[in-house]
Order: sequence, then C-alpha cells, then structure tokens
Amino acid sequence: MAKKTWKPVDEHGTLSAADRKELPDSAYAFPDKRKEPLTDADHVRNAMARFNQTKDVTDAERDQAFENIKAAAAHYDIEMTEKSWHEFGR
Repeated sequence: MAKKTWKPVDEHGTLSAADRKELPDSAYAFPDKRKEPLTDADHVRNAMARFNQTKDVTDAERDQAFENIKAAAAHYDIEMTEKSWHEFGR
C-alpha cells in the first residue's frame, strides 16, 4: 500500500505560480511531480475530478496520490466514496 505524504497547508482560492512554488511537496497529491495541490476543499474536489487527466505519472504515483487525496478529503470534510483510484471517473 502506498504511503500518505500529504500534510495540511491552508491556502484558499486561486494559487498563482509563485504561490505554488512556495508550497511544500507534501501539499500536493503527486508530491514528486508537484501536481494537484490539495490546499483547500475546492482544490481537493478538483484533484478528484481531474485525476484521470493527470499525465506522466506511474501507477505507484497514482496509488500515493490517491492516499493523499483521501487524507485531504477527510481533513476538509469531503465525502469520498472511491476505494481506489481506479474508481475515479466512473
């Protein structure tokens, strides 16, 4: 099982390129690629909706991103019914 790396960083609203650069890797669903920031409920929902559109990531990175999204969803009180990243977009 993939390990969760996400840690809360509350940055609400639109993130500029400079804002994204300042975020720690642990604020992203895909920390090694710094893709899909999980800084508020809207960003978590966006990451869930766009999960299957994320390019150039391995299945292992998707496993880790799923764990990170799951942790962020719980933190921001977002109901998540998916039990695996394979269920996104169904």
